[in-house]
Amino acid sequence: MQRSMSRSPPGWPAIHAASDGTYGVPRVHAELAAQGVHTSRRRVARLMAEQGLEGVSRRKRRHSTTTPSTRPAAPDLVLRRFSAASGPNQVWFADITYVPTWEGWLYVALVVDAWSRRIVGWAMREGLEAALVVDALGMATLARRPAAGAIHHSDRGSQSGFKGSSQHRLVALRVGDR
Repeated sequence: MQRSMSRSPPGWPAIHAASDGTYGVPRVHAELAAQGVHTSRRRVARLMAEQGLEGVSRRKRRHSTTTPSTRPAAPDLVLRRFSAASGPNQVWFADITYVPTWEGWLYVALVVDAWSRRIVGWAMREGLEAALVVDALGMATLARRPAAGAIHHSDRGSQSGFKGSSQHRLVALRVGDR
């Protein structure tokens, strides 16, 4: 169903243009509300999308690492079935994310038990280093003491020097074996 442009709120293209094209949906909507024009934020978003207009983000975009295609992929031991674990500490999966803070980026690595969906290990650092992942996996291993043969699964993203960025059986990481 096509909506006619005659029902669009008056003046919204001028608001975007007056901002030198920097205002996005939230600011255009707020400016319309300040002018006493009542419309929904979704309508403003739809109209701007129809015209190909978008705001400018002031945040720097963060690009995650990519793995060179020359490195062989580890075999998929989980087969993307993260609910297949029949008990705790059999399958863990891990990921890294980053959070913008006032002082810069904070990198967080998490290890999650696939059976309980609980975070069993985590680590935070100011930089994206292999030690971040190693610390999170070490915390999980010390706290949960998995049996030999447990699987640690993560995506193909890679931190330099860490070969644990795929799937590995946790055999030598048992605390009693050190």
